[in-house]
Formats: sequence, structure tokens, C-alpha cells
Amino acid sequence: MIPINRKKRGPWLKRLLLIGGFLIVAGAGIFWYVQTRKFGDTKDESPDYVVKAPDFIKEFESDLASANQKYTDKIITVTGTVSETEAADTTMNIKFIDTASGSYAIFAFQKRHLDEAKSVKTGDEVSIKGACSGGIFSRLRKATSISFQRCTLDKQKP
Repeated sequence: MIPINRKKRGPWLKRLLLIGGFLIVAGAGIFWYVQTRKFGDTKDESPDYVVKAPDFIKEFESDLASANQKYTDKIITVTGTVSETEAADTTMNIKFIDTASGSYAIFAFQKRHLDEAKSVKTGDEVSIKGACSGGIFSRLRKATSISFQRCTLDKQKP
């Protein structure tokens, strides 16, 4: 019988498993941090930008990439006329719609500010402060949608 010359794979395999295990633990830690991160009340934040809804929507329509870079993850106060409200059990969405293009900004309200959002009616002139999640262009609708989260009514005069 001829002996088979096998190279030792043990040290490399152990290192590979150790590095893989470390990456899995680090990835799980980062995922947990992002998913459980708590934000302060938007009402207490000062806005990075104060804009009027029609101008804001047009800025996204004219250059989506530039507008996303400028506004995403920023606190913005948007003033405009409410075009639509959507109430559900635990959430409330308010929309400002550009009737010419069909593009819109949609604001999802925090649970703690749900009651004040439910008092808003279509046609009301309001200022809403929220964290901009960015805009996307829908080829199906041929319109731009700009979404906000953690929103609250801004008590300043619109």
C-alpha cells in the first residue's frame, strides 16, 4: 500500500471558520443595532430645511439623484395643502399631491402624534416636519413618490 501524501488543511480551515464566525457575529450585531435604534421625538428636532410642497416635489422631479442626496435622512418641514389623508388603526398618512404630474410627498405619522394627524382634513394648509426617506420614480405611475417617516405637525404658521 502506497501512503497518500496529504497536506495539512487543519490550520487554514480553522482560520477560515474563525473568520467566518466573526463576520456572522459582527453582521448580527450591526443588524440588531439598526433594527432596535431609537429616535428622539421629531417635534423636538430643528429642521435642516423648510420648503413649500410644490417646489419640493418639482425639485425631485427635475433631478431625483441630486434631491435624494440633498434631503435623504434629513429633518424637513414641508408646508402645503393636504391633498389626501389615509387613516388606519395604528398609522396615519397625509399626502401633498402635484395634480399636474401625479407626483406626491407622503408623510407617515408617529404613534404619539397620531391624534393631531387625524384632526387634519383634505384642503387644510399645514406644515409637517419629518425625516425624509427619499424619493423614487415609478415607471408604472409615471410619477415621483417622496416618503417621510416619524412625522409630526409643525405648530408654526404655514
